[in-house]
Amino acid sequence: MSDNEKQPQQHNIALAKDHHNLPITKNQSNFNSKIKNQSSLSTILTKIHAGYFRISLSLSIQALLWKILIEPIKDAHVLRHIFTMIPSTALILLWTISLLTLLTLSFLYLLKCLLHFDKVKEEFFNQIGVNYMFAPWISWLLLLESSPIVPPATLHYKILWLVFVIPVVILDVKIYGQWFTKGKMFLSMVANPTSQMSVIGNLVAAQVASVMGWKESAICLFSLGIAHYLVLFVTLYQRFPGNNKIPAMLRPVFFLFFAAPSMASLAWHSICGYYDTASKMLFFLSLFLFLSLVSRPLLFKKSMKKFSVAWWAYSFPLTALAIASAQYAHEVKGIMAHVIMFILSLISVLVCIMLMIVSALNIRMPLTARNLSSKQEVTSEKLDQQ
Repeated sequence: MSDNEKQPQQHNIALAKDHHNLPITKNQSNFNSKIKNQSSLSTILTKIHAGYFRISLSLSIQALLWKILIEPIKDAHVLRHIFTMIPSTALILLWTISLLTLLTLSFLYLLKCLLHFDKVKEEFFNQIGVNYMFAPWISWLLLLESSPIVPPATLHYKILWLVFVIPVVILDVKIYGQWFTKGKMFLSMVANPTSQMSVIGNLVAAQVASVMGWKESAICLFSLGIAHYLVLFVTLYQRFPGNNKIPAMLRPVFFLFFAAPSMASLAWHSICGYYDTASKMLFFLSLFLFLSLVSRPLLFKKSMKKFSVAWWAYSFPLTALAIASAQYAHEVKGIMAHVIMFILSLISVLVCIMLMIVSALNIRMPLTARNLSSKQEVTSEKLDQQ
């Protein structure tokens, strides 16, 4: 036998070998992959912020709009009757998507609180970021109100309302207290369009409370929200030097100007039981502010050059205004009111669908790039082996 045949065959477990480096074993490869997964998770957690809850906020209120529009009404106008032809399964599907989205975002943000609390603390002390701390709780309240499976009269509904409202009240005490007690946090210094999220949180909580019959709690939260809205609205109109700190990419949040009066109109309608003069006044104010903003497209030109999660700030106010117009049209029963309702509802649905498609495409692109880079790494390893 030759010398080569006498030597036992060595089972080489090396996956890749460089001429100048030591071989990489399977254990080392698994270890490296774990490190990459951990680093990618850490990157996701550091990049995610409370502003991402704009997505769940928009989807939740969109589900509420669909629930209101598809509800059968006696002697409904022909334009309103068009929406009643939407199957109830579409509402259930949208509500499920909203729930899954909110659960995913809540889980990721909870992980960020546990693993990167310093980042969350920085966000809490940011005059824009702190206002979106209300967004997850508003999303849960809207999801609760639009729920097709939990009736408002049940005990579970009331318990969930309490769970979601307590954080809103705690944030109210913190933020509203700073507005008139801390020098650097005076309202005139920190007020910006996102400050209206705190007002919206109280108004949504009041609306849901009135739906389940808690009128006193609804009036309490409504008075808290509307009082601070009046102060905030006047402050923002005066445009103090501290108010001009919104970057160009975040200008879609200007749509919150008409989201707050729209939610106030809906909340007062729920409390009174009918669409009275006060609700109509708030609706007309929100409609005027909407027309004032859409007539100035150059204001949003820079923010539309590149996709960002801030684009979702368009959807929530549009849907809130569409719901208010639907309630107004139901009360007035005029042709013009139903035309406004139909146009606003159609715009709201189309904007939400467009944002879902654009967001899906922009999520897929980084994943595709990552897969291509991983394939290139595998190819280079095979070349090294050869």
